[in-house]
Amino acid sequence: MIKKILTLALPLLALIGGVAAGDILRPDDKMEEANAEASPEHGASKSEVASSEGSHEKKGSHKEGEEKSGEVAWFSFPNQFFVPMMRNGDMGAVMILTLSIETEQDYLEKMKEQEHRLRDALLRQLLIRANSGGFDGNFTAESTLGPLRKDLLEAVLSSTELPVSAVLIEDIARQQG
Repeated sequence: MIKKILTLALPLLALIGGVAAGDILRPDDKMEEANAEASPEHGASKSEVASSEGSHEKKGSHKEGEEKSGEVAWFSFPNQFFVPMMRNGDMGAVMILTLSIETEQDYLEKMKEQEHRLRDALLRQLLIRANSGGFDGNFTAESTLGPLRKDLLEAVLSSTELPVSAVLIEDIARQQG
């Protein structure tokens, strides 16, 4: 009886713990801006960057509207990804993932138009990962998720010309078949 309860409760607790840890470890927007100001481009000091920014504004090569157009947005797929994990002709488990793509606000509508192409590219990469044993063992370790994110980003970039900066894994779970 206890074994059945643990079998159901342990993955749920791991999922909740992972979500909580991801929320806690998410960088704060204000902190990112402060870091960007503290470590300006190519090691220049703040005063050098400020003076170079002032010269850009005087020349008219830097417009205020250009800065706002690169606002970050996320395209979330309306459905989860279900990836069967086949072993010796039998479906041993199913990986269930919720993915989002980080892009720019201006390209969000175009991203929605290409949803099917993007979904195909991501699912193809997920199936390759599943068939090569990439979801075996501790699939939530950063040593496993890091390369997965990289492979998914490469798959998206190869299937679209839209600006994509990251593929986010919002939820991930393995359900035994």
